[in-house]
Amino acid sequence: MTAPWLSVVGISEDGWDGLSPAGRVLVAQAEVLAGGDRHLALVPHKTAERLAWTAPFADNLERLDALRGRRVCVLASGDPMWFGVGATLTRRFPADQVAVVPHPGAFSLAAARLGWALQDTVCLSIHGRPLESLALHFHPGRRLLVLAEDGGSPAQVAALLNDHGFGPSQITVLEHLGGSAERRGTAPAGSWPNPRVDDLNTIGIELRSDGERPVLASVPGLPDEAYLHDGQLTKRELRAATLAALAPWPGALLWDIGSGCGSIAIEWARAGGLPVAIERDGARCDMIARNAARLGVPTVPVLAGEAPEVLGEIGNTPDAVFVGGGVSRPGLLEACWRAVKPGGRLVANGVTAEAEAALLAWRQRMGGELVRIAVARLAPTGRFHTWHPLMPVTQYVGLKR
Repeated sequence: MTAPWLSVVGISEDGWDGLSPAGRVLVAQAEVLAGGDRHLALVPHKTAERLAWTAPFADNLERLDALRGRRVCVLASGDPMWFGVGATLTRRFPADQVAVVPHPGAFSLAAARLGWALQDTVCLSIHGRPLESLALHFHPGRRLLVLAEDGGSPAQVAALLNDHGFGPSQITVLEHLGGSAERRGTAPAGSWPNPRVDDLNTIGIELRSDGERPVLASVPGLPDEAYLHDGQLTKRELRAATLAALAPWPGALLWDIGSGCGSIAIEWARAGGLPVAIERDGARCDMIARNAARLGVPTVPVLAGEAPEVLGEIGNTPDAVFVGGGVSRPGLLEACWRAVKPGGRLVANGVTAEAEAALLAWRQRMGGELVRIAVARLAPTGRFHTWHPLMPVTQYVGLKR
């Protein structure tokens, strides 16, 4: 078996002194030593050629590719396979060509300093990722460790916590973990005192709610009030039933056709799936993006256009398709059924008589299940309370065998 030509060695603030024996050997034997300027500066100057990263990072992959056949060692922060360059390199180069030597990373060091069990802590990064994605994990009693983007990140995290009703949460910022300049600061999010700290920091968060607003559940069926909408909203009870019929799982691709304010796509994403929200109305497309950011899944893609014409632009084959609008449009159900993977699901909701007729005819041709869902909500009527029915919905669920 040929020895890997590319190695990735984790390094911390303690530099050369903290490297494992295996890491030292790989660094010492390298013909080319690659990494960020900060990492390269942590290693005493050797005879190896030095390759400092440039922006954009993707260009560096081409530079590494050109070095095949030479002994190349990449320096990376801590554990290279956890939000690190090691994972990027093993997506580009076969794993048997890459030797990875991890070092205790920021998560391990922070958990050790705080006395937190790492398996019970959610580890996240906002380095090059949207800050709003943290909101998905805001639940009382939870602990988060977050890799910062820069020195302004703790103040931004504190502001986000306050915006979501988690001002009492305790924030601990750990700077320069593992080095001689290591230090920490702790304060509640609601009174976070430091507008800026050192750029190299990791944020620990112990989540506590202010009790003034309901905590959003981690399962489908968020309150209707959680969404900005213009009336085009799949109501909470029907939304929960629809997500149950769609059966999301982490990494599964959903096409949400006629997305409205994006509630189905957003709750699919909150369950770990990968949705595409398809909506023809421009104002609603903007609303979907704003709702996704508010609810912790800011990367939900929105495709403006009308189905089935725009479906060919998506490229990837869906595991599930939801048709929330346009059910009676000629050719739409056929296009969705052709697109969905074998073993995948087609779910469609119809409110109008025309939509119901289309679903009845479709079931007669293709099989599947039809369910009539009727919901009534108690509301005041003068001095008393009466049941106010929502419009009944006919729901089709088909499994493509």
